[in-house]
Amino acid sequence: MNKPIDSAVTIRKGEELDKVRLLAFLKSNLPHFADDIEIKQFPGGFSNLTYLLRTDNEEFVLRKPPFGANIKSAHDMGREYKVLSLLEPVYSKIPKPIIFCEDSDVIGAPFYIMERVEGIILRNKIPDGLNLTAAHFNKLSNQIIENLVDLHNLELEKSDLISLGKPDGYVQRQVEGWIKRYFKAETDKISAMNLAAEWMQSSMPMQTTTTFIHNDYKYDNLVLDVDSLQIKAVLDWEMATVGDPLMDLGTSLAYWVENGEHPALQQFNVTWVEGNLTRQQVTEKYTELRNIDIEKVLFYYVFGCFKLGVIAQQIYARYIKGYTKDKRFATLIHLVKACGQNAKNAINYNRINNFY
Repeated sequence: MNKPIDSAVTIRKGEELDKVRLLAFLKSNLPHFADDIEIKQFPGGFSNLTYLLRTDNEEFVLRKPPFGANIKSAHDMGREYKVLSLLEPVYSKIPKPIIFCEDSDVIGAPFYIMERVEGIILRNKIPDGLNLTAAHFNKLSNQIIENLVDLHNLELEKSDLISLGKPDGYVQRQVEGWIKRYFKAETDKISAMNLAAEWMQSSMPMQTTTTFIHNDYKYDNLVLDVDSLQIKAVLDWEMATVGDPLMDLGTSLAYWVENGEHPALQQFNVTWVEGNLTRQQVTEKYTELRNIDIEKVLFYYVFGCFKLGVIAQQIYARYIKGYTKDKRFATLIHLVKACGQNAKNAINYNRINNFY
């Protein structure tokens, strides 16, 4: 079975890097670095920009904020580098962090470089030549939840992961913060998003547990081994912190699109393909592995839908203002509306799936 490796392509217009300055920085700060590099861009992702740096005998990955971004907490390269550095001794499924550069003069923004982990990334469709059956997806979706639980079980104090956030009051800060971000980036009046914002403020549960959380955990942030399909690395740690793990689960549930839901929601994930667990089964698997009860999973799912809608809205607003020319962003308003509709359906039906 042909298993295509996730690969980089030609850099999108307007997102080029200054090769001369970048190479000079690398040669000055990394011993015995090569005399030349080839730069390409990974096409996936809607947030931070990711590039492949290739020398004659090595490959690296560079991460930088998107052009026009002014959401510091969501695009703090130094913090993302710190997350990887703290994880490296206690969690193996990450790309090794190599160097961070806070000098914006090099390529126009702070950035960091990590090792390239080669493998398969499942984005919005099954890659050509990759024959994945229902049995494959059943195994994969179970493995994804098992790995999420592993992350939530990481020790916090000795690892110093606790330094990444302020867990007290986390749920309230998240709800208030994402609502504020939404209205700051609002371009269209979407009644379902407004409804979700109002409902969350009156339905917040008490936070009872604190763990390390990824905050953007989904299929296309995982690198899979080409032979076993086991998870080799988890990517995109820009929003990782410590807080209520059920908020992390809620975000993953929002990304976990089921068959029959709005096509705009399918552009990030293949969870709708036959064989995957349903959102309800994901919740049951998670609670079984952590030996906990979740009384208000509805809240966490609605929050996840709203948060995903806000992320899409922020990117769409940057596109409308001309900060990015990436044509993929032109239709993101449909994703915002679909996220709002799923949140509204969950509230109205008092469940997290089977809306259609």
